[in-house]
Amino acid sequence: MKRVLAVVLLGFSFFAGAAVASVEDDIKARIQPVGTVCQQGDECGAAAAPSQAANAGPRSGEEVFNAVCTACHSTGAAGAPKVGDTAAWAPRIDKGMDTLINHALNGFNAMPAKGGCADCPDEEIKSAIEYMVSNSQ
Repeated sequence: MKRVLAVVLLGFSFFAGAAVASVEDDIKARIQPVGTVCQQGDECGAAAAPSQAANAGPRSGEEVFNAVCTACHSTGAAGAPKVGDTAAWAPRIDKGMDTLINHALNGFNAMPAKGGCADCPDEEIKSAIEYMVSNSQ
């Protein structure tokens, strides 16, 4: 009887040890870093190479619209005039491009400055406004 109990306890401790190791492995896999930071001057391999997009120059108005503006100006969210809605855009266009660009760059009513794209250059925002106006006259 003692031998049976010893075998059972030995088997249980082996199983419990394996289960604990498995749980620890699962936890380590879930909390491992998803990436690394590579600062200029560090040798981080391919991550340190500048991307093609960074050197491609400014995006077109249509590209900026599709990436930034479309969320509101395609749906009318927060009162944004939809691209193509000539009635909604007419009074805005009548105020002039300088006013439209100023509102886009600095924010107006519910629209945040630069439509929320803080890293968009002014030139890209201007192109996006020109794209929306040309498609809404």
